[in-house]
Amino acid sequence: MHSIGQVAELTGFSIDTLRYYEKIGLTKPPERGPGGLRLYSDDDVRTLSSLHCLKKTGLSLEGMKEFLQEGRCLANAAFPLSAEDREIIANRTQILSEHLARMEAQYLALASLIEQTKDKLDFYNGVLEKEPVIK
Repeated sequence: MHSIGQVAELTGFSIDTLRYYEKIGLTKPPERGPGGLRLYSDDDVRTLSSLHCLKKTGLSLEGMKEFLQEGRCLANAAFPLSAEDREIIANRTQILSEHLARMEAQYLALASLIEQTKDKLDFYNGVLEKEPVIK
């Protein structure tokens, strides 16, 4: 079992974020130890690590909640897959595909802004190189 501080270090989330995710129902409440201290299992840490990965991609909290709603991690899915497992994977694939399309659109927009910025820098550097310094 891990303390909330240990889980924060292991997952990259702040303690406040871990409490918030619990409060909004994104994660299940962890077990409680003496004095009501939160105690996280290895499974909790794996789930939170998965959430951290999804968060880094910019997936919304609602998207993360939908992604995890089945309550199971299929990272090591047993074969053959059951019909329920296939449905879970299909749902998660749809969520990730839609999110990937949004990220690719953002990437293209950012690439365009980068090119525009480079063009402006080239222009201004060219002006500075040609213009004599007035004292």
